[in-house]
Amino acid sequence: MVVGTTSHAGKSLITTAICRILSRRGWRVAPFKGQNMALNAYVTGSGGEIGYAQAVQAWAAGVIPWVEMNPILLKPQGDMTSQVIIKGKYVGKVNAADYYEQYFQLGWRTIEESLQHLSTEFDLVVCEGAGSPAEINLKHRDLTNMRVAKYLNAPTILVVDIDRGGAFAHVVGTLELLDPEERQLIKGIVINKFRGQRSLLEPGIKWLEERIKIPVIGVIPYLQEIFPAEDSLDLWERKTSKTQGDVNISVIRLPRISNFTDFDPLEAEPTVAVKYVSLKQDLGHPDAVIIPGTKTTIADLILLQKSGMAEAIQNYAASGGTVLGICGGYQILGQMIADPEGLEGQAGRFTGLNLLPIKTIITGQKTARQRQVSSNFPQMGLPVTGFEIHQGRSRVELQADNQAYQPLFDDANLGLVDSCQSVWGTYLHGLFDNGPWRRAWLNRLRQQRGLKSLPTGVANYREQREQMLDNLATEIENHLDLNPLLS
Repeated sequence: MVVGTTSHAGKSLITTAICRILSRRGWRVAPFKGQNMALNAYVTGSGGEIGYAQAVQAWAAGVIPWVEMNPILLKPQGDMTSQVIIKGKYVGKVNAADYYEQYFQLGWRTIEESLQHLSTEFDLVVCEGAGSPAEINLKHRDLTNMRVAKYLNAPTILVVDIDRGGAFAHVVGTLELLDPEERQLIKGIVINKFRGQRSLLEPGIKWLEERIKIPVIGVIPYLQEIFPAEDSLDLWERKTSKTQGDVNISVIRLPRISNFTDFDPLEAEPTVAVKYVSLKQDLGHPDAVIIPGTKTTIADLILLQKSGMAEAIQNYAASGGTVLGICGGYQILGQMIADPEGLEGQAGRFTGLNLLPIKTIITGQKTARQRQVSSNFPQMGLPVTGFEIHQGRSRVELQADNQAYQPLFDDANLGLVDSCQSVWGTYLHGLFDNGPWRRAWLNRLRQQRGLKSLPTGVANYREQREQMLDNLATEIENHLDLNPLLS
């Protein structure tokens, strides 16, 4: 089990590295997070939703993501309510005050069933906690931290972020607030995000070990963030290594942005600079603007319009700029979005940006599935894989003789592009993971700038991700002693 003294201590990163380390040692390993609150989701082969972080951890372990690896996923909607996903399926919407009463017992049974299933299929299960295990006002309803560790009698790592300061106090305070049987499970402390000389830290480590009688099993240096963020708060802290590139792409930072892991492959492109633009910022003149997915499309559409960003995007498109909408962003680019039952919170019909001829109805039935299609644009016949997660159903409003818009893929329901290839829209998440398609799309932007085209015969992003996971595991393995847990 991996728990942290605070949010963003590095639990996900350490869990991911341990999955790869143990997998390379010959174990069959599964990740597990009982309950996750995140807007970055992934669709498994069975059509179930899990947190994207657990999918990455599964890939790090060299196994296929299963819904049992994240049996409860909460997707906040921004109005103190969250969608509740259990075993990959949407079961309802609930506010924070009622969640414990309505879902705690069901949630724990689901966690037990998932752990039992994983335990029969894998040698080791590496569990990740959430937030802090010492939130005394929430411990009675905590499904994710020490309740899981106690159920499994799992040797547990406590991770602390030293970069934010107060690391020794965080460790001591957390341990003081754990019950005796919980504290007995803590077998090692990991100091994460350390900058500077290790020799200067040694006196503090010696004092800490004498005080708590638990060894410090790792001091992890500050690593460039490569792990996908679990929620939109991470975007406020995200720092890019370059601010300019041959191609500059602006992603609209919607208040309820979701699945912004879609843009990790773009950020990994050496010649591309990705900038997240808030609704209060000037849009400027990038080479492309992307409207990402959103958990509540209508609410973010209204805020786009009120802030003036919607008009800025329309003017940018009118001047010949390239605009791409993904999922909720695709719906926003359309003519109209209707929510007759108020499923997103506000019933009614709402005018979109009118850049694509689609009309969307928000429905209670969610579409969640993996897809394999063939592209029509920007190059015919490229194989493309990805996944859909959406509640809206969009209808294309095209006249029979109107050739101004064409289906983006061989499945016309997945997206459209205009005849100038300036306005693009799709329901497909993971689009940029497809290397040849990504490069073909970027080459169109490069041609507009008079730049030489990049080669399109490149591997998909998953191969690059594999190398990053290997590099992460190697780096952390050099600074982490797992023997106190494995023994």
